Amino acid sequence: MKIPSFSEFAALARAEGYDEVLERTWPAGSLVETHAHPFALRALVVAGEMWLTIDDHCRHLRRGDAFALDKDLAHSERYGDEGATYWVARRVAPANRS
Repeated sequence: MKIPSFSEFAALARAEGYDEVLERTWPAGSLVETHAHPFALRALVVAGEMWLTIDDHCRHLRRGDAFALDKDLAHSERYGDEGATYWVARRVAPANRS
């Protein structure tokens, strides 16, 4: 899978209604206990690896893998020996309902 540039990822995310796009980098071996975000998101892993756990389901994500989370969805994260970097698009503002 060809990974888009950050600007391509951001443009597509904004066209899909996401209003915040940023890069997140986590150090090797980081563990983020169960938590939730007050926004929906979609992300693309661009370096390293991570494990994303929702309920009893754990996904191993590597470079080129994408994931999405609904607002307020409880999950935990664990990062590999090299850490991980992902680009994340957040839908912070309420969706425009016509």
